[in-house]
Amino acid sequence: MKEALVQLKNVTKRFGDQYVLKDANLSIYRGEVTTIIGKSGVGKSVLLKHIIGLLEPDSGEILFRGRSISDMSRVERKALKKKFSYMFQSNALFDSMTIFENIALPLKEGSRMSDARIKSLVLDKMKQLDLEGIEGKYPSQLSGGMRKRVALARALVTDPEIVLFDEPTTGLDPIRKNAVHSMISEYQRKFRFTAMVVSHEIPDVFYISQRVAMLQDGKIYFEGTPEEIRQCDDPVVQQFIRGLESRHDTLTGMAPQPEGEKRFNEEMARLQRHGITFSIIIFTVTNLDEINQKAGHVAGQTILQNFATELQRSLRITDTCSRYGLDKIMAVLPNTNRLQAEMTCAKLAKKRRIREILEAQPQRGFCLSVSVGVAEAKTDSALETVVASAESRQNALYQFRVCTAEDS
Repeated sequence: MKEALVQLKNVTKRFGDQYVLKDANLSIYRGEVTTIIGKSGVGKSVLLKHIIGLLEPDSGEILFRGRSISDMSRVERKALKKKFSYMFQSNALFDSMTIFENIALPLKEGSRMSDARIKSLVLDKMKQLDLEGIEGKYPSQLSGGMRKRVALARALVTDPEIVLFDEPTTGLDPIRKNAVHSMISEYQRKFRFTAMVVSHEIPDVFYISQRVAMLQDGKIYFEGTPEEIRQCDDPVVQQFIRGLESRHDTLTGMAPQPEGEKRFNEEMARLQRHGITFSIIIFTVTNLDEINQKAGHVAGQTILQNFATELQRSLRITDTCSRYGLDKIMAVLPNTNRLQAEMTCAKLAKKRRIREILEAQPQRGFCLSVSVGVAEAKTDSALETVVASAESRQNALYQFRVCTAEDS
């Protein structure tokens, strides 16, 4: 059984006569991304502020590695706070400071390091986040996506164990919203910090989360994996999720993952009743991290969007494409066996338009690689089984490798 890194036990917080948290219980596990969802004004940000120590509960306790923070000495609490970092909703960069000065700020305020040591740590973190060469610039001179990376560099420069993200995609368009999610996912895997994200972006944020907690009426009403919350039949949970889910994935224009799963189940019912076979194809962008590093996260999501748009145009009107993850697309092909699905993949790989989708991109010198796996459904197969079968058969024969001019 996994041991919780941070736990809230019966945490209650009241402002005046209003309870914001009431006997809230939550477990945060090391090395995972946990997302807090819930209606506006239910106390998601208040919960984060309790975890980072900006607020203290009226009752209940917060534990770190099984030990109550209230039992810690002042020195121990100060040391614990250094393990946390907070990325603000609006980035909170100081326009009067250079990029270097913004990133260095937590080290200058929270340590007695020498200037040489601070410089070394800041420049190293900038290199790791692909921010080299801009240390003398100011936030106003950068794109929105780069400012997000600067804010993340500042949050990570102290090498925190836990990073908290409060509504990191508020006000962003679909491409930039998905770029921020991609950035959080990539750097969480790279630096192995534990992440807590407050968000209302459903189902997009599920693609980067290992656990989801729903805050309702001051309590953690649901806690589990993204798959478990999708399958939860509690009407309160389902009403909330369906109220936020769009009929189309905002980035790709395709059906969101739940609609793709619904279409799979419909075809499975036809197979079981009438013996009408069907297959699925899983498209996986295998080098999204490389594209992000070379061209930026916004460019990476733009490329994914372009590929998805052309893919939908290239399949039959009866085929259904849906987003199946941060870098995955699932196509359900009715009345299609595995051999026919493989022939479809072979034709797609030769389509000139699909191979030209990067032409509008200003960046040069990298490729988009998409591996493709095919599986024919069996009458007793669950979706997860068919997807796993398709991914295990991903074949270079059906791999799209679309390169920009310098690399082709």
